[in-house]
Amino acid sequence: MTISTDTYPTLAAVARSPADLRGLPQASLGALADELRAYLIQTVATRGGHFAAGLGTVELTIALHYVFDTPRDRLVWDVGHQAYPHKVLTGRGDRLATIKQKDGLAPFPTRAESEYDTFGVGHSSTSISAALGMAVAAAHAHEQRSVVAVIGDGALTAGLAWEAMLNAGASKASLIVILNDNDMSISENVGALSHYLARVLSSRTYARVREGGKRILQQMPTMRELARRSEEHLKGMVLPSTLFEELGFTYHGPIDGHDLKELVPMLRNLRGRTGPQFLHIDTRKGKGYAPAEADPIKWHGPGPFDPASGTIFKEASSGPGYSQVFGAWLCDMAARDPRIIAITPAMREGSGLVEYSKRFPDRYYDVAIAEQHAVTFAAGLACEGLKPVVAIYSTFLQRAYDQLIHDVALQNLPVVFALDRAGLVGGDGATHQGSFDFSFLRCIPNMVVMAPADENECRQMLYTATTLPGPAAVRYPRGAGPGAKIVAEMTALPVGRAEVRREGRSGLLVLAWGALVQAAQAIGDRFDATVVNMRYVKPLDEALVLQLAARHRAVLTLEENVVAGGAGSAVTELLAAEQLAVPLLSLGIPDRFIEHGSREECLALAGLDTPGLLAAADHWWTALTAGTALAPCRMG
Repeated sequence: MTISTDTYPTLAAVARSPADLRGLPQASLGALADELRAYLIQTVATRGGHFAAGLGTVELTIALHYVFDTPRDRLVWDVGHQAYPHKVLTGRGDRLATIKQKDGLAPFPTRAESEYDTFGVGHSSTSISAALGMAVAAAHAHEQRSVVAVIGDGALTAGLAWEAMLNAGASKASLIVILNDNDMSISENVGALSHYLARVLSSRTYARVREGGKRILQQMPTMRELARRSEEHLKGMVLPSTLFEELGFTYHGPIDGHDLKELVPMLRNLRGRTGPQFLHIDTRKGKGYAPAEADPIKWHGPGPFDPASGTIFKEASSGPGYSQVFGAWLCDMAARDPRIIAITPAMREGSGLVEYSKRFPDRYYDVAIAEQHAVTFAAGLACEGLKPVVAIYSTFLQRAYDQLIHDVALQNLPVVFALDRAGLVGGDGATHQGSFDFSFLRCIPNMVVMAPADENECRQMLYTATTLPGPAAVRYPRGAGPGAKIVAEMTALPVGRAEVRREGRSGLLVLAWGALVQAAQAIGDRFDATVVNMRYVKPLDEALVLQLAARHRAVLTLEENVVAGGAGSAVTELLAAEQLAVPLLSLGIPDRFIEHGSREECLALAGLDTPGLLAAADHWWTALTAGTALAPCRMG
């Protein structure tokens, strides 16, 4: 979508480079903000994407690129939901409609995409750590440059952000941290800090004193400046400036993050400061688009929509997605067992927990963006006889790996991990693909790891996990399954037992996990192969694998996980340990990061769509059957 000079004259004049933006008179910035916001609304409406957060950072983005000499001055965004305006102002506006699509713009700042993307982000709360590293590097090189980290109040709930703050304050490095305070992450913010910020900054007393004082001093410029400076000092007695200044930062604010007349002078002032600086700005998520302002959660990442009416176009669905299957199961389970406790690290909507949070509010805990805490909190609940269920995306469980090992598995505590978005997730790209959980879970003692082939199996596996004496993970993909009928009655599946779905006569044995069972059945039909829904990554159904491998000519394993260390590796290890020599091919996610596109396109890129798997199986099986050494034999 080209930035039209007729519709967006100011934006079109500066969208090639921030250097052009810096040539504008400051009086033109307001018009630029209006055009940029309108362009975001029209462009995202065509394809969908992250939306409300970017609308809230339009003025901040303009001010940052206007004041700082980017990319020489380093600008580090946290997460990247808020960075769409940044992409537009750094020469990528004409391609914004391709965002999250195959070969299009990346959904988050990405170093390979632009020199203005100084740090790749996807997981939250990394900006301060990365920016501090850049500031220290500049000092080592004796280079005079500013380094700015922009972090939301939701992301500031994570431990990593506070570890970085503590280090930055102690280091005295020249670093600017901007807190984009909009009272939101994806869901509503939770936690003592965000509640404190909201309570103090919205208090009537503070508002009356501040606004009343402004009116009185409007005609007294000298006194107004004195009052402004005094306000900065007095706020230290009631506002979070005391906290941040105790950490070693000089605190500034809060100021209106949509007021360019305040933002630009403040940033100019900070650019010349040394040592750690902390600027607190207030913004509104969804600013400038009424539906998004009214419901920023719904408009966090909508699909295509009608910008005039605010109607989001719903995608056709063949049935409930796995997240909905999980949410329904959890409500049913909580109704029958008062010990069930649900925990999520700020992913209520995505994980399917909205209904549960309403029906069982006293047994629902959103711990904010704090994956490590979520897991150890669950461990503490399990110690006291409760049944915690941690609803978390596969990619985010990676952030709590130490807690998973030491606090849960080592103590063999019965914590259930519902791993959503396992495998290839699509538009959110490499940072969010759930490519590694088979590998990093199956090496942990005491863990049980399950992968359902369909919706009903997902429900029964989740129930099975609650019956076990130790930790268990059920990992399921994004979106809808094959459309299996869901049985309301819950039945525990035998642990470590696979299911033979097809008996073949060709001599080819196909072992498949999770979503790839459907493709395995297509391979079975094509080659008259035996097909097994393995169900469990750990414990593996060793007896069945050995029995079948001994009477088949070759083994093919399929998994939506990296091949290295995955489920196929478990089969290889078993056959080697039993000295059973049989040709084996493991197909899974290759040893590279899979970029963004639709889920189907990502599967194709990895060779894991049905046509790709059929082609790989055909090539391998044809080569094998042309030879003579296919019969199983004992090694040694």
